[in-house]
Amino acid sequence: MGRGEAWIDTQMKPKNLFSPIGSQGGAEVFDELISMPGGRLERFFSHGCPTPPDEWYDQASAEWVVLLRGHAVLEWESGAKDSLSAGDFLLIPPRQRHRVDSVSSDAMWLALHYEDC
Repeated sequence: MGRGEAWIDTQMKPKNLFSPIGSQGGAEVFDELISMPGGRLERFFSHGCPTPPDEWYDQASAEWVVLLRGHAVLEWESGAKDSLSAGDFLLIPPRQRHRVDSVSSDAMWLALHYEDC
């Protein structure tokens, strides 16, 4: 079987985006869904755990993120805050420092990380 055929065999099996991963409590849990040159798609569950107060995300790539379930508040390095509800999405440019200030225990996200053109 060639490389393309193996990919088709493994990718043609349905999976459920909302199926739980990892523990149902504690820290965030990440699941990489797709990885390709220049980007990756992942889902993650926050389990009610915000980013620790002294930590910031500072990513080299752009991130498009959508909150699929729950609610959360993102804080930017400037001190501004954005409240998100299920269905809200936004684009976070590279090197834009941010953190999750608060998040519901049922929060589920989908994030596309990609090289900014």
